[in-house]
Amino acid sequence: MSEKKSTTKNFILRIDAEMMDAIEAWAADEFRSTNGQLQWIIAEALRKSGRIKKTKKKGSVDPPSPE
Repeated sequence: MSEKKSTTKNFILRIDAEMMDAIEAWAADEFRSTNGQLQWIIAEALRKSGRIKKTKKKGSVDPPSPE
């Protein structure tokens, strides 16, 4: 039987209580789980730094290029 490989990795993150409270509040404001909010924060930082490619949202259209 073949095993499926997970596309996600688990790890332990130590974070101070004040920062965690702020992340939990931000997640609640955006209707995300705390885990989802952390994933979004990390992905945004990686995109902004150019370490991963920007992804298109479904249904989005590229703006016309200047001629």
